[in-house]
Amino acid sequence: MAYPGYPPPGGYPPPGGGQGYPPPAGYPPTGAPGYPPPPGASGYPSPASGYPPPAGDIGFGAPAPGGYPAAPPPSGYPPTSGYPGQFGGGAPAAYPGAPGGYPQQPPAQQFQPAQQNYGAPPPNPGYGAPPGQASGYPQQQGYAAAPAPQQTQAPGYGAQAQAPGYGAQPQAQPQAPGYGAPPPQQAYGQPTGGAPQAPPPSQAPTAQMASMSLKQQPKTEGTIRPAARFDAENDAETLRKAMKGMGTDEAAIMSVLTQRSTNQRVQIGQKFKLMFGKDLIRELKSELSGNFEECILAMMQPAADYDATSLRRAMKGAGTDEEVLVEILCSRTNQEVAAIKAAYKTLFHRDLEKDCVSETSGHFKRLLVSLCQANRDESGAVDQAKAQKEANDLYQAGEKKWGTDESRFNVILASRSYAQLRATFDAYLKISQRDILNSIDREMSGDLKEGMKAVVKVARNPPEYFAERIYRSMKGLGTDDSTLIRCIVSRSEIDLVQIKTIFTRTYNKTIFKWISGECSGDYKRVLQAIVGQN
Repeated sequence: MAYPGYPPPGGYPPPGGGQGYPPPAGYPPTGAPGYPPPPGASGYPSPASGYPPPAGDIGFGAPAPGGYPAAPPPSGYPPTSGYPGQFGGGAPAAYPGAPGGYPQQPPAQQFQPAQQNYGAPPPNPGYGAPPGQASGYPQQQGYAAAPAPQQTQAPGYGAQAQAPGYGAQPQAQPQAPGYGAPPPQQAYGQPTGGAPQAPPPSQAPTAQMASMSLKQQPKTEGTIRPAARFDAENDAETLRKAMKGMGTDEAAIMSVLTQRSTNQRVQIGQKFKLMFGKDLIRELKSELSGNFEECILAMMQPAADYDATSLRRAMKGAGTDEEVLVEILCSRTNQEVAAIKAAYKTLFHRDLEKDCVSETSGHFKRLLVSLCQANRDESGAVDQAKAQKEANDLYQAGEKKWGTDESRFNVILASRSYAQLRATFDAYLKISQRDILNSIDREMSGDLKEGMKAVVKVARNPPEYFAERIYRSMKGLGTDDSTLIRCIVSRSEIDLVQIKTIFTRTYNKTIFKWISGECSGDYKRVLQAIVGQN
């Protein structure tokens, strides 16, 4: 289609003496050499072989006889078939020197080669005319519209490749573009080489991970488990026979008691008293002696009674065994501490907290009083902001100042949950560039230092703490048999399996073998029966 008003009716320049281009006295000036030079004159191009051809041609700058330019062909400009018009290259003989204007349209029907060579015409209309448009100025394709379905052909020399609209999928297996054509544009956000792949769905956390607290401690297990086929009456008969008459069958006693849990042993004692009218613990005490007796009696008592007895023994008489106080009060749960206090009151008619106050002093006394309250947070929840703040409080109370604010350490270590304490210790390491145990060693001394370190170690890893306690009880000259018995018996149903593993990994020797070298007789055998082979 032709745009209104162009070209003017009657051609260009306008008829009737109107001023056109070039003006009559314009360029080239009269009498002066111009371009192109007149025929016969030297210049470029030569008349013989120059361009345009001399026959019937017009020079540059002179309008065609019919006006300049000629009206566009009915099919629009550029013509349907591009330039050059013959397969294999070469300019047509009549282009552009037709006398009728600029230039004449080549024949409509042109041979299309099966395979395009360098310089071959594009299969689609020339630059600026989209497919399917008859004539006139090219219409602009809408935003995000997919291109019209057609056979994908490579654009010719100088032709611009059509880019898919925004978000449109590129056509599959396009042919390589011709020389000089820009590469096909990839739609924004689409991957190369095929349809877009949807992102994998986000995996929701499992219920187990959602319920896990920070650095949740692994499950633990003891070496002694309740007997599957338990008969308290039959076990009472066996023990009675082992202690009746001359001598004592220690092997029979060990075979029964080391294969029963604490609750089952208590039931055996009750059945023994019902059947024979005697107290089993008193009978055992009269028949046994030494460390073997202490170990058997420790197994016969409920856990709270045994801990209460150990605490009373540690504070009774001259001096105090502070390590026992630290080990028991720093490693037991709120429920266990409450049961120990009740058992202490029942067995000895004394108040555990008052005895701790009378037997200790200073900040160590305050730590024991705090632990006797049995009110530590045991929720397991972790507040990272609180951990960061309290780590900074510990740093300001210790490493950052001259002297130490022990009360700040007591507030945090005696009341926070073990999970919260682990988060606080991690934050403290980042703030001070020093482990909390190292800071306690530098800032404190004596029983307070040992008590604070025990809280830290139990909060981090209880089996590791007790593995160290067992190692220290057998290290060096002599053996601390009470500590060895207490640690093995009290942890035999809780985490002795993990204690054995950590002990072997840390000290390159099993507890079973170490006991074999440090103990002897029935005492050695009963401990080994409780510990078991690795």
